Amino acid sequence: MKKCHFENLIDEYLFDKLDEKQKEKFEEHYFNCPQCFEKMNQTDEMIAVIKAHGSEIFRDFYAPRKTRRSRLEPVLAFLTPRQWAMAAVSAALILVVALGVIPNRKTTSPEFLINDDLVRGSSITLISPVIDNLDQVPSEFRWQRLRDNIEYKLFIFHQKELLWTTTTKDNFVTLSENTMSLMAPNKKYSWQVKAFSPEGFLIAVSSPVQFNFVTSK
Repeated sequence: MKKCHFENLIDEYLFDKLDEKQKEKFEEHYFNCPQCFEKMNQTDEMIAVIKAHGSEIFRDFYAPRKTRRSRLEPVLAFLTPRQWAMAAVSAALILVVALGVIPNRKTTSPEFLINDDLVRGSSITLISPVIDNLDQVPSEFRWQRLRDNIEYKLFIFHQKELLWTTTTKDNFVTLSENTMSLMAPNKKYSWQVKAFSPEGFLIAVSSPVQFNFVTSK
């Protein structure tokens, strides 16, 4: 299989080295690319395992040993701390795979439609507001909770232009009066929610939902 050129951005994305435009472009791509989505899932599992079993993985790697001088020691002495760190991570990942901590299975991701485009990943169900012609500006936005340790990002749009956004670990956001004042009656708005893993990458997204509110004459 031909390697997707976006795979080169996965590490930079995970370490938050992309600017906002690059990050948004990468998220739009990998959420629709089976190859990159699979790679991100594998990386997420590796990070989770290292976090959970890191002390065990690295304990033997760094443990002092009383052995005779290896022929490789003069060569290894020239390695920089960064190269040692990379070697340690590589050894840890190989050990994780070899011990079978990460099951040898292929990740299958659900599929759903957003704007007629097939998207792979989890879909977030928006709860409210989900109807037009509200009698007042909505003060709360609520959606389905996926699981613990997830960060959600709420977006409110007016005619496809971003009006306001915020992040939260709850499955709802209560708007302040200042934020509510940004919306005017008898105009169309839409909102959308994205979910990010503890490692900071996109794992789920909702379909955008329109709403408006009207004033009585």
